Amino acid sequence: MSALQIWGAVAAVALLGFALKGIGPLAFGGRELPPRARLVLAMLAPALLAGFVAIELAGPGWSKADATVGAGVAAGVGLRLLRAPLPLVMLGAAVATGLLRWGLA
Repeated sequence: MSALQIWGAVAAVALLGFALKGIGPLAFGGRELPPRARLVLAMLAPALLAGFVAIELAGPGWSKADATVGAGVAAGVGLRLLRAPLPLVMLGAAVATGLLRWGLA
């Protein structure tokens, strides 16, 4: 999978997420969603992100993975366990990976 395809998929998922968040108020007319439905919707983005990470790590490019990638994933998991917001988790994982690669270079 090329970088362009990956970023296209990320953009498509982001647009779909924004569309779903916009359609919800229109469809329900100001009524609150049931708690279970809100929970499912809140977990969609992290689940999709985890799927992308798993495919990138275990897919055809798995041979390119090294210890820095594992450390970045571990940093992301740690931040998520600390209940950090998803953008901060992604940024933290990328920064951890980048700093390790820079330090090992």
